[in-house]
Amino acid sequence: MVGESFEYTKEAVVGKWAKWVMLVIATILLALPLMGYVMKVLRGEKPAPEVEDWGTLFIDGIKYLIVMIIWMIPVIIVYAIIFVVMFAGAMTGDPTAAMAAVGTMMIGLLVVFVLAVIIGLFAMIGVVRFARTGSIGEAFNFSAILATIAKIGWVPYIIALVVLIICGVVFGIVVAILMMIPVIGWLAYLFLIAPWYIFVARYVCQLYDSAGA
Repeated sequence: MVGESFEYTKEAVVGKWAKWVMLVIATILLALPLMGYVMKVLRGEKPAPEVEDWGTLFIDGIKYLIVMIIWMIPVIIVYAIIFVVMFAGAMTGDPTAAMAAVGTMMIGLLVVFVLAVIIGLFAMIGVVRFARTGSIGEAFNFSAILATIAKIGWVPYIIALVVLIICGVVFGIVVAILMMIPVIGWLAYLFLIAPWYIFVARYVCQLYDSAGA
């Protein structure tokens, strides 16, 4: 899947500077049009679609953002509780309470991380369902999401996501190196955001399709 996703992404932007610049513009505009473009990739469009119909891209991007915010509500709530507890402990002026607050924060952040990972497992499939059906409700159809993951197989599914995370780490290292270069590094990063999103979307698309859904 990595190889095909890379080729898909390369075909989408390499040698197509006008399209690449349009994707950069889509990124600059709060990334909403870019998210809308990602939706098209998740629908399985091949080759990579053109950057057009900006109104639809904006609307789809907003819908995508709404879906992700809803998915992350549990994480946001837990994080808010942790912040309140930490702030309350710090405001008491009691060193013991402050230390307890720090301990609570560390444990809480671990809980937030685990919760985010668990939610991510389901949200990834949910987003594809949303992209393909156009129904926000389908993004939270847990029975259908579980059925899709079961068809893929939990072990292959998790392994595939680990591979994607490794790709993300490699991408992050490349970006970190580029960012050390004044101005040019930031510009290069701006041009790499869209290709990375396309790569991830295509990878997830293939993972979803491997279930035969």
